[in-house]
Amino acid sequence: MSPDRRTAVAAGSLFLLTEAAAIAGAILYRPLLGAADGRLAQGADTQALLGALCEMVLVVAVAGTGAALFPVLRRHGEGLALGYAFGRLLEAAVIALGVVAVLALVTLRRDAGTADGADAALVAVHDWTFLLGPNIALGLNTLLLAYLAYRARLVPRFIAVLGLVGGPLICASAVAVVFGAYAQLSVAGAVAALPVFAWELGLAGWLIVRGFGPGSGAASRADGEVADPAGVRR
Repeated sequence: MSPDRRTAVAAGSLFLLTEAAAIAGAILYRPLLGAADGRLAQGADTQALLGALCEMVLVVAVAGTGAALFPVLRRHGEGLALGYAFGRLLEAAVIALGVVAVLALVTLRRDAGTADGADAALVAVHDWTFLLGPNIALGLNTLLLAYLAYRARLVPRFIAVLGLVGGPLICASAVAVVFGAYAQLSVAGAVAALPVFAWELGLAGWLIVRGFGPGSGAASRADGEVADPAGVRR
């Protein structure tokens, strides 16, 4: 297996892991944080901790996709490749901040028996990080990666187009939530997230099964071509 093929499999696997961890986290504790008074449900500590663990896996996987794809993306624009890698790090950091808010809430409940007014504040922090990380930052990162994939023909055009459409759409949806058009967890929000979900699944599946397209530069290296520091192939 060539280095680029290994990179493709690793990146695809990490994208699948991000989807699995995000869905598992939502199933585990999103309902716990949705009480009418903004408080964590009583007796929900274990479930909240499991949800936080899933989101920590998500943090690692999100950062990992940026690191895994950087060697390939830099051939098609080092600035854009760095932007994507740091964008994914920022997205991971925002998600981690939300995890800290949930863990702090669990600690307060254990130590004091009840977090009282801190409940709503910490849940609000988590909700905002959920909006800024897996929505706005994700949308911008999706747009950047889809643009590079489309321009460099790293994946079929129809997969890249899903990202080009889904990235701006999920950003627009997040802005709509900020201004109160609808709730974060709503039918409209789910519909707006579908193209990004399809993009990440399609991208992951293609990278694992087929690898990068002919524009990645992998073919020339497989033929034994080597570039010297001046960029001349021999």
